[in-house]
Order: sequence, then C-alpha cells, then structure tokens
Amino acid sequence: MARGDVTVFEESLATMVAGDWASSDHFYCAICDDTTTPAASTATPVFGDFTEVTDAGKYVAGGTDLGALSALVSEAGGTMTFDSAENPTWEQDASNDADAYWGIIYNYTDAGKDALAFVDLGGPVDMSGGDLTITWNASGILTIS
Repeated sequence: MARGDVTVFEESLATMVAGDWASSDHFYCAICDDTTTPAASTATPVFGDFTEVTDAGKYVAGGTDLGALSALVSEAGGTMTFDSAENPTWEQDASNDADAYWGIIYNYTDAGKDALAFVDLGGPVDMSGGDLTITWNASGILTIS
C-alpha cells in the first residue's frame, strides 16, 4: 500500500449491499495513529477498532463530516461512486498530534460506527508542523462496477 491509497474494508461491502445504512447516515473521516494497522480483511471493522489521534489543537474528535450517504453515492453507466466534495483539512497547530497514520472513513450516525474504508497517510504525519489535507481522487473515493 502506498501513501494516499484508499482501501475498502471487505466486510463493509457486504454491509453496504445488505442495505444496513440509511440514506440519511453521515460518514466522517477521522485521523488515527499506528496503534492498530487497518487491513481490508479486518473482521467487522468499526471506528472503535482504531486509536484516534488526540482531540487537541485544530483536530476535533470524530473527524470531519463528509456528508450524508444520499449525497455521497451516485450511479452512472452501471458504476456506483462514493465521493465527497469535502476534502478534510486540519490546520497546523502546535497542540495537534504528531503521529497521524490513517484516515478512517466511517458511518458516524450508526450506533456501532461501522468503518467503510481507510486511507494511508504515509505516517507519521506531524499535524503540528503543517496542515493535513486529504484530497480525494477526481474519480471518487471509491467505485464499484
């Protein structure tokens, strides 16, 4: 895996196809350290499986709202695209965490906080030394065809 790669949790594909998420559910991107390394094969991934960086400085616990599922998912020509107009950004602050490794995309609304995917930040990223921005691919965060 390379810096910037987005990997979908295998189990989340089943959750998505089963229709376990409501169109009004909001998905967030939060930053986690390297306490637990995510893997596509992580069984029943939830946000609580990973260790979020400290709620300090410009980083607020829970991460950034990417939007409601109804706005994040579109279909064209037999391809489903999950995408957000929100490129999460956390401004530099001396109190920010210095060991950001993963961005975890998860269902904030869901009681279990099901995790959908993760992005490799190529950590450790020192958020106290500069802004951290995740810019999604122009083709979308993920596609299924």
